[in-house]
Parts: sequence; C-alpha cells; structure tokens
Amino acid sequence: MLAVLLVAVSLGLSNFAASIGIGISGVDARTRWRVGVVFGLFEAGMPIVGLVLGRGLAGTLGGDTRWVGAALLIATGVYAVIQSLRSRGQCDDEGQSVAGQRTGRLLLTGAALSIDNLAVGFALGAYHVRIIVAAVIIGAVSVGLSLVGLELGNRLGEKTGKNGEILGGAVLIGVGIAIAAGVL
Repeated sequence: MLAVLLVAVSLGLSNFAASIGIGISGVDARTRWRVGVVFGLFEAGMPIVGLVLGRGLAGTLGGDTRWVGAALLIATGVYAVIQSLRSRGQCDDEGQSVAGQRTGRLLLTGAALSIDNLAVGFALGAYHVRIIVAAVIIGAVSVGLSLVGLELGNRLGEKTGKNGEILGGAVLIGVGIAIAAGVL
C-alpha cells in the first residue's frame, strides 16, 4: 500500500505543477471543481485503461508515453501563451468561446498529464495490486495536489496581474520539458 501511495505522489507532482500554471490566471470555486474532477478522473482512470490494454502494449509504448505527454503539455502551454498574446488588444465579449477553449485545454492537459499512468496500470497488473484501490488512491492524491497547486498558482497570479496567462502557459511548457527530461 505504501508503494501505491508513493507512486500516487510521484504521478500527482506533475498535476501539482500544472495546477500552479492554471491557478496563475485566476481561479474560482467552479474552476477548482473542474480541475479537480478532470485531473482526478484522468489520473484514476488511466491506470485502469492501462491494465485493460494489457502488458503487450506496454512493451510497444515503453518510454514513448512520456514523450507524448510532454509534447501535449508543451503544445498546450504554447497555445495558452499565443492566445494570451493575441487577446491582449481585444475585448473579451466572446465569453462562451473563451470558456470552451479553456475546457478543451483543461481536458487536453488532464490527458497529457495522465498518459504516463497507462504504464502504471501495466505495472500494477504485473504486481497484482488491486487496481480499483490503486486508482482511488492515485485519483485522491492527484485531486489534493491539484487543489494545492491551484491555490499556490492563484496567489502567484494575483501578483503577476495581466502576465498571469503567459506565465501559466510558460509553467505548462516547463512541466512538459520536465516530463520529457524525466524529472517529473
């Protein structure tokens, strides 16, 4: 059980870092709820998907899951920075369109952060760990670390003002690079 908890913390650190980036642009109760649910579901669900897909696929994917996740996070961060720079001179009358993009970005970020959990699912199958218990622990730790990251990011965002969205995108790029380098 301790091993699963340590794995959960290890996997949740990338969500913590990404949540700081999201929180920098400002968060309210609804955003906290959305981030917690999306990150928690992806983090808990991917090991189950990994177990279902089987160990044969684990050999095929190997370390490539890290590269795919890193590339998706870097792309999401670059997109956030570009969108922020484009919208500096524009009014924000397109509230629904902007919210839709944020939801899409949140889903993409959640998926990118949890791709490495596929490999965890493969490993959990090999070690005969009860997958549902592991998924619940991983999901709960992920939600907790995400909420702490959002709060920290929100406090940083209050100090960065208009540059918060750019800083948030830069943090996502940094997380992607850290994942690619094997740091997270």
